[in-house]
Amino acid sequence: MSNDTKGGAQSTFRRTADTPVVYGTPISLDAAKKVAAAAEKEAAGNGWPMVIAIVDSTGHLAVLHKMDQAQFGSVAIAQAKAETALNFRRATKVFEDSVANGGRGLRVLEMGNVTGLEGGIPLLVNGEVVGAIGISGMQGHQDAQVAEAGAAALE
Repeated sequence: MSNDTKGGAQSTFRRTADTPVVYGTPISLDAAKKVAAAAEKEAAGNGWPMVIAIVDSTGHLAVLHKMDQAQFGSVAIAQAKAETALNFRRATKVFEDSVANGGRGLRVLEMGNVTGLEGGIPLLVNGEVVGAIGISGMQGHQDAQVAEAGAAALE
C-alpha cells in the first residue's frame, strides 16, 4: 500500500498521523465511467461476471454496472462495499481482516454501516478521496483485483 501523494492517483493507502486523508471534489461522471470500464475489462478478461459500483465523495452513486450473468445479490454488496470504503476512507479488507482475527476485532459486527468483505477501496486523486469503488461477484481477492484495476485508471 502506498502513502505517496505526489501528483497522480492512488488506489490504496494507509492512514498515519503524517498523512491525513481528506475528502476531495467528487469524482466526475467521465472519470467514474473510466474507472468502471477499466474494472470491467479486468473482470471480463478473467471471465468473472461482476457488479461494479462507484460512489462519489458525497456518497452518491455515480456508476452501477452489472455485467451479464453477475449474480443478483452482488448489486447490493458492490454498493455496500463502495459506501464502506468511502465512509471510512479505507479498504474494506481492513474490516474483513478485523473480523477474521477475532477478539476485539469482532466489534466490527456491531457496526451496522460496515461491509467487511474485501473488494471495496477508496478512489484517491492527489491524496484526496474523490469516491470509492466496490466490486462483487467472485471471491474477495478477485473482487479486490478488479477494484484495483479500476482505480488504476485514475492514474
